[in-house]
Amino acid sequence: MSKSYPYAFHIALDGNGINGLEGRAGTCIFLFDPADNSYAYRIQFFEGVAAGHAVTVDPSGTLGFLGNAGQHVLLYDTRTGDELERISTLRFEVPTSSLRGSTHAVWLDATSFVTSVGNHLYLFDVDRMDRPEKLVPHDMGIVHGMQRTASGRYVVFGAMDDPALGREGEAREMGIWDTETGTLRKVELPATCWHTVPHRSEDLFYGVSFRVHPVDGTDWHQWAMAYLKEYAFEVDAASGQIVRHWAAGRDVPAHINSDITISDTELIFCNGASHTIVMISLEDFATWRMIDERPGLKEHVAHRRTVATQVYDVLARGGLFTQTHHLLGALRTSRFTLVDSVHACKLSPDQSLLFTANRGLNHITIYDYPANTIRLRVHMPDIQEYLPVGAMEDPRLGFHHGYLTTPETSPPSS
Repeated sequence: MSKSYPYAFHIALDGNGINGLEGRAGTCIFLFDPADNSYAYRIQFFEGVAAGHAVTVDPSGTLGFLGNAGQHVLLYDTRTGDELERISTLRFEVPTSSLRGSTHAVWLDATSFVTSVGNHLYLFDVDRMDRPEKLVPHDMGIVHGMQRTASGRYVVFGAMDDPALGREGEAREMGIWDTETGTLRKVELPATCWHTVPHRSEDLFYGVSFRVHPVDGTDWHQWAMAYLKEYAFEVDAASGQIVRHWAAGRDVPAHINSDITISDTELIFCNGASHTIVMISLEDFATWRMIDERPGLKEHVAHRRTVATQVYDVLARGGLFTQTHHLLGALRTSRFTLVDSVHACKLSPDQSLLFTANRGLNHITIYDYPANTIRLRVHMPDIQEYLPVGAMEDPRLGFHHGYLTTPETSPPSS
């Protein structure tokens, strides 16, 4: 008899490179049973689709959406990981930048979801994917990090800096779409926020700054990590007002965040550059603590193929001599490490388990929360097992954003 698992951790994959916005596209479904710490997983890459970025699952738990920066909408079976349908969004709108894709989505019910295509938000129905409804112009750079607030009324999102706008492309804004009135409101910010998360019970939401510099002062496509102070913002979705904010000195290891999750007491976000998972107290929105996954020399040696790719890709993004200040700043944000780190983190509904995926070290770790002690760490297989990649090349699968489901899920076929 097949074993069933109460947790399924879905993680988008973007392959073995520094820039997930240009890599492969796939999914990892990691199944876990806390009763005996047993697990299983299925990994799948999809040919002809690029830049896998984020996953989300419909309310029934059967359909997965693989967001990507490659101008496709792709649905997959959450039990098997198999592709169900894909459609090119270029038939609806051609973007001004190849980074402008349907990277994130919000499910409104078991058959419909909202995502961004080009300059607009669109409503897709899974039964007629080729005829989406154009909802409203978003009037922003590159829509990112979409979430739905606790009441369900508001769809909120962050924004990426827009290469199409050159020197003026810095985003510094978040968006709020009111599903009842159909209106869209922008929240102006002092720093760009790619990612958001809603409050668990109130119509508040949070954005964490993602601070980068454009290469040569204009290229937001090939950005460099900025060694600057970071922010977290608490926003009232109904009014668009910033209620509170957290500002951290640049020495605080909170740079280049990815997933954001939340408990009753803490805002939790992982930081791919700084090798941390930071937790800000919701009571005072000031004090904070962290999990540190910074690798030492032993880990660097063990992952030397990843280190080699990372260093090469960094140098390929900008001139060694003309961009020296960016390289030095990036070393500080990464705390002088040469691999990236945690990109996926999701808290279980009962707030007892924190699921994470470390992109650079290619492992999945489950922490007991709020103690933050390791319950399970699994070193995942090399990408060479799934794709025709050279044996000496970077073995990372390319973990990016995650999504956690809790219904009983059948294990993947072996």
